[in-house]
Amino acid sequence: MCGIVGYIGHKQAYPIIIKGLQRLEYRGYDSAGIALYDGNTIKLSKTKGKVSDLKNKIESEISTEGTLGIGHTRWATHGVPNDVNSHPHYSNSGDLVIIHNGIIENYDSLKKELIKRGYTFQSDTDTEVLINLIEEIKKNDNLKLGKAVQLALNQVVGAYAIAVFDKNKPNEIVVAKLGSPLAIGIGDDEFFIASDASPFIEYTKNAIYLEDEEMAIIRRGKKIKVRKIKNDILVDPYIQELQLNLEQIEKGGYDHFMLKEIYEQPSAILDTFRGRLLSKEAIIKMSGVEDNMKKFLAADRIIIVACGTSWHAGLVAEYIFEDLARIPVEVEYASEFRYRNPVITEKDIVIAISQSGETADTLAAIKLAKSKGAFVFGVCNVVGSTIARETDAGAYTHAGPEIGVASTKAFTTQITVLTLIALRLARAKGTMSSSEFRHHLIELETIPSKVEEALKSDAYVKTVADIYKNSTNFLYLGRGFNFPVALEGALKLKEISYIHAEGYPAAEMKHGPIALIDEQMPVVVIATKKGHYEKVVSNIQEIKSRKGRIIGIVTKGDTSVKELADYVIEVPETLECLTPLLTTIPLQLLSYHIAVMLDRNVDQPRNLAKSVTVE
Repeated sequence: MCGIVGYIGHKQAYPIIIKGLQRLEYRGYDSAGIALYDGNTIKLSKTKGKVSDLKNKIESEISTEGTLGIGHTRWATHGVPNDVNSHPHYSNSGDLVIIHNGIIENYDSLKKELIKRGYTFQSDTDTEVLINLIEEIKKNDNLKLGKAVQLALNQVVGAYAIAVFDKNKPNEIVVAKLGSPLAIGIGDDEFFIASDASPFIEYTKNAIYLEDEEMAIIRRGKKIKVRKIKNDILVDPYIQELQLNLEQIEKGGYDHFMLKEIYEQPSAILDTFRGRLLSKEAIIKMSGVEDNMKKFLAADRIIIVACGTSWHAGLVAEYIFEDLARIPVEVEYASEFRYRNPVITEKDIVIAISQSGETADTLAAIKLAKSKGAFVFGVCNVVGSTIARETDAGAYTHAGPEIGVASTKAFTTQITVLTLIALRLARAKGTMSSSEFRHHLIELETIPSKVEEALKSDAYVKTVADIYKNSTNFLYLGRGFNFPVALEGALKLKEISYIHAEGYPAAEMKHGPIALIDEQMPVVVIATKKGHYEKVVSNIQEIKSRKGRIIGIVTKGDTSVKELADYVIEVPETLECLTPLLTTIPLQLLSYHIAVMLDRNVDQPRNLAKSVTVE
């Protein structure tokens, strides 16, 4: 979950690395550090806190000269966030320096052995163990750094993306990857290293993404050498042209990335179905589905695996697939799926959903499913990510970069992709008539403009947020397609405002949660005109009779809920299966405004990181 940045070349490294860390701070922001090398000495500075704290510290205590450097922004795993546990870490000799994303699971046994050999440790991290293991192997066998790194990594168990350099070899950085992403940008006699391409996008469009269990030796004036860590085989690296542009990763005048990304949803949804949805011809074109249609049509069931917000998108998809295509669907937490010895057969299709395409638990679930012979289809946002490479086929969401830790446009674009797949399968299976199919396509095509309309409630949502910002608990209720939206709304509020919130099926309220309702309890009820409207109105009446405070998310023009609720927020009318794309908008805005009013760090909420690459 940590952010890695490195540079070796003819420019000054510090400005590139500090800017890169600022762009990667969504990956971790407990602490940060930089090591620079000027040809004579290593200058290292690190601190608990944010990259801005590091910047102030560095510029007051060390020289920033040097054309080689590595930097890191951390999300703590081993050891509390403090100055000592921050990266980079020295080896005992002070010659080697490392930054590391991931977890070394057998660090304790390695540490005990190194202590027996006379090594001492300043931090509680597994990373300091790794750099001293590399030093021990290098010293004992009189090896070059690259070979020592390779042999050390063959002794560790866990996940990693690392960058290491030796002050005695000032023109070389060694990097390696297993389970955590690592990109190498290739410039003119200069190289960039990062967890993703955002830190170097303005310097080069050419990048190599290391595969799992690969390492690279990066030297100025020479071609990059990529090797397999286990068997030392040379790999011919694939250099790809980046599609990302600088404007996409800047705030563009918004106060927070989260707000920018909420407002990007009309264009993100449009980009996701652009070229795939052809309503006039009544066609959905998705090569990943078309090329594997026989497998989809022969499947006994679909298993969806995901975590967090992506899991909620999977729950929405369960309703859509079963309703439209009549295919049995199970939705699993990826973190539980891999550990409970699930029953998987060759007749199952597993759909893995992840914004980053690097989620460790989802990747493990993919590997398990493939080992059982299932066909695995990936839905992710990041081109070239590990999940995109590991799955048998897939579809990108085209949401564009999502920097805010609390996911917004990823959720709606994932639902969009999954809806397209469900509609295509429904037509292929004959569970939907041609006129119904065309009607759904035409309505889906209107969703971006309807999301724009839903966003116009922003000022009113802000007023509601101001009224309820000091509440200590929230309850979110929904039925059918909108039950997962209730879960997602509660998650958003928890993530960024730190207010306790729970999502429930509306009908389940009377089986327990109703005991919580009093005049202090805000209850957000999704009550669109489609589906189980009358039953949801009955649930609202149950809340009202117990003096609960009701915030209704309703279809434009609603009158029944308006008479019962304290506040109503309207969304445009659409087909029932598409309502989650609209009802989620006011819930995102409500969470955002409450968090801002409580002075929370909206883009970087405490204890969370964007790309969860550890289990």
